[in-house]
Amino acid sequence: MTLLRIDASIQGSRSAGSALADRVLDSFTTARPDVPVVRRHLGEQPLPATAWADAVAGSFSPEADRSDAQRAALALAGEVATELQDATAAVLALPLYNFGVSQHVKTWIDLALAGAPQGTRLLEGTPTVAVLTRGGAYGPGTPREGWDHCTDYLRRILVDIWDADLTLVEREFTLVGVNPALDEFSEVAALMRKTAEEAATEAGADLAARLAA
Repeated sequence: MTLLRIDASIQGSRSAGSALADRVLDSFTTARPDVPVVRRHLGEQPLPATAWADAVAGSFSPEADRSDAQRAALALAGEVATELQDATAAVLALPLYNFGVSQHVKTWIDLALAGAPQGTRLLEGTPTVAVLTRGGAYGPGTPREGWDHCTDYLRRILVDIWDADLTLVEREFTLVGVNPALDEFSEVAALMRKTAEEAATEAGADLAARLAA
């Protein structure tokens, strides 16, 4: 039994998403200190951008004809896929960057897909908390409504392809207090933060309860 935690922020200790994932994990480990946590930080230790192409090319080549790069990429893809398959639960902190998933997250997803037979449900039935953070606001009625190309994409991957049992913890306006142009939204941003922190704590407790059931 393991919990897989994935982080993808490039913000280090300033990451709003990692802070929320910490809350999920703190709540979870308080109830289930016996469950080991497997960690991968895609922002701090990015997967090589060329690995996916090498893994795909290698998978279509006889083993004897594969290059060293292709063998290494296939091994890495298998490792990433196995982490997901072996997880009893998962906490994924995946920020929106430039209106979509980051290059780090996309590489991770592509490698995971290459690391298992096509159609493999890597998170089949796995209780999964996805922490999604956005610097601006993208809800109905906002100037950038419809610009969030991250959330629906992740639902497609995590639920429709990998079959995760998904819970979302979302926070918007994380750049309020950082970008002076957003200062007028400080009150609504504070409420969003409080709501997200409460949701993160609840999600961690629920994750622990579901593993105990």
